[in-house]
Amino acid sequence: MPRVLVTRQLTPGCLDPLVAAGIDVEQRPDDTPWSRSELTSAAPDMDGVLCALTDPIDRTVLEAGAAGRLRVVANAAVGYDNVDVAAAADVGVVVCNTPGVLDQTVADLAFLLILSAGRLASEAERDLRAGRRGGFGFADNLALDIHGTVLGLVGYGRIARQVARRAEGFAMEVLHHSRRPTGFPGYVAHLDDLLATADVISVHVPLTDGTRHLIGARELALMKPTAVLVNTARGSVVDEDALVDALEAGRLFAAGLDVFDGEPTPSPRLLAAPRTVLLPHVGSATVGTRTKMGRLAAQGIVDVLAGRVPPNLVVG
Repeated sequence: MPRVLVTRQLTPGCLDPLVAAGIDVEQRPDDTPWSRSELTSAAPDMDGVLCALTDPIDRTVLEAGAAGRLRVVANAAVGYDNVDVAAAADVGVVVCNTPGVLDQTVADLAFLLILSAGRLASEAERDLRAGRRGGFGFADNLALDIHGTVLGLVGYGRIARQVARRAEGFAMEVLHHSRRPTGFPGYVAHLDDLLATADVISVHVPLTDGTRHLIGARELALMKPTAVLVNTARGSVVDEDALVDALEAGRLFAAGLDVFDGEPTPSPRLLAAPRTVLLPHVGSATVGTRTKMGRLAAQGIVDVLAGRVPPNLVVG
């Protein structure tokens, strides 16, 4: 009987495709993450691994697995920077992910961060809870308008395009930048020009060697001091120290982050940064979307083990 390691606890129904296919599911009774050494030890005895975006599926794990039974790794996420895809290709392990099913949900959260950061919602709530609001003050908690401003999208994939749709309802002018011309209205060829023009910057690029610290001190200096930066992509796309420097110096109005370096623990500087809304990587965290993601990852494993090519193939 094929065996599949599921590294985390998932929502009900996620593993139905594996169960229906008669696959033996190996899973901890709790949600304790698997360490690299534990994954390396377990992988050779598994035909597949269904993992989360925080699981280190590196060359060591993949080579150990391929020396045994491992045939497929399904990452229950769109991004797969936690998986060494080059190593997977070298050893013949198929990799698949879960694109498409979370676009709307992550776009909802990106726009939540745009509104929350721009309107300083977290600061206003903290003031209220701490008893610092004795009554209405005409100049208290003054923030920025979002409607009618310019939204700049860094990257223009499926999620970014859904954010653009939401921006239309706020009468925002939407511009976007990507490595190649998109052919869509609002394309800006140079990132620097986008950063200098937009009132809100929302980041939607995968984490690669080329995008690590794509938004650094130089890029932040190009942005308006009244601008808002939102990141729902990967934490390392933004240089966090440079971001905190800009916020502390008043060279950037606010930031909204669902991702950060060193997840799951943000740096002390980031936690203490002014005018910052921080969320613990919950962009896709709705029952419906997480269930779709888990089922898609499980179905990818079923397809590979049955000799089929999954529609969500990354490497294979």
